[in-house]
Amino acid sequence: MSSKWSISAVKMAEEISRANAESAAIKSRSLWPSILRWIPTSTDHIIASEKRLLSVVKTGYVQEQVNIGSGPPGSKVRWFRSTSDEPRFINTVTFDSPEDRPTLVMVHGYGASQGFFFRNFDALASRFRVIAIDQLGWGGSSRPDFTCKSTEETEAWFVDSFEEWRKAKNLNNFILLGHSFGGYVAAKYAIKHPEHVQHLILVGPAGFSSESDAAKSEWLTKFRATWKGTILNHLWESNFTPQKVIRGLGPWGPDLVRRYTSARFGMYSTGEVLGEEESRLLTDYAYHTLAAKASGELCLKYIFSFGAFARKPLLQSASEWKVPTTFIYGVQDWMNYQGAQEARQNMKVPCEIIRVPQAGHFAFIDNPSAFHSAVFYGCRRFLSRNPVGEAFPKGLVSA
Repeated sequence: MSSKWSISAVKMAEEISRANAESAAIKSRSLWPSILRWIPTSTDHIIASEKRLLSVVKTGYVQEQVNIGSGPPGSKVRWFRSTSDEPRFINTVTFDSPEDRPTLVMVHGYGASQGFFFRNFDALASRFRVIAIDQLGWGGSSRPDFTCKSTEETEAWFVDSFEEWRKAKNLNNFILLGHSFGGYVAAKYAIKHPEHVQHLILVGPAGFSSESDAAKSEWLTKFRATWKGTILNHLWESNFTPQKVIRGLGPWGPDLVRRYTSARFGMYSTGEVLGEEESRLLTDYAYHTLAAKASGELCLKYIFSFGAFARKPLLQSASEWKVPTTFIYGVQDWMNYQGAQEARQNMKVPCEIIRVPQAGHFAFIDNPSAFHSAVFYGCRRFLSRNPVGEAFPKGLVSA
């Protein structure tokens, strides 16, 4: 595993560190700690901000809370019931389209929700029946107490709840797209339930590199020995999430989110940067989803070790994949596409890797038109009359 790979992997932890440092500085200057605990948000706030964000989307849609039950029949799995037997709900948005079009289910990444795909819904709904969800414990979905204590239980939290959602929606064959941590969940789901997934699209997926790979990295080993590395590792293992920072800042939280969205989204774009209204609506939406009750966010330490190295890396499962897969990365993506190249060597199903120019980890926000071209090309066997003869889109990079 190269030092470049290790440096990229640790960026997730560094982002948490920056937010933590800013939170600590503000708190130390504050004379009103009770005000800092004020969190003006709720599920109703999230749904309302979602509707405001989706007002820029021209395609009609239906929003619903899909009941996935209080637990699989006869299950003793701790994750689902949590500390109560209340039904769980998955916030779902389905966009208008003819029923005969292929179904595309979209799954967001860590610290995000389905509304982050707002720049993509119109284009994708022109050729797919698009369904976007908030994973259990995120966005406008139910946020039960997170009681998982292992990687196995945590994976089950997301994979099995998604399967209950699929049953409730009566979906049997669909294309599954997952971004970042959502790509990790989508891949794990496709491995466990390949009979329901026609094609897998992994956008900047997390979870390919492992702890053993990290141990071989001289750079990361040295970094962990520094005071900064020690603090970051402690925060990671303590499950100190970026969302805790937002909640702790109270009335200052929205401003921190505004500065984050302004700096992070669209930073690699050329001509498709977020407009002022888009940025305002996304900031409002992101704040409410981040400041709400902690639930799914607490998965982080159980899925990844410090440095964003997967405890159960996808590379180890590459030979088990039974679903054709398209990987999509931004050219400036901090998730290294070399992980997909390594996986492809062991995969027994069709696999291609596409890189999107002028785009980072959020390729679908940074360069939406090129991202759409990558998705359409990856799904050409469902969309084209002559998929074999379809030319590779100009501007994209095949890896």
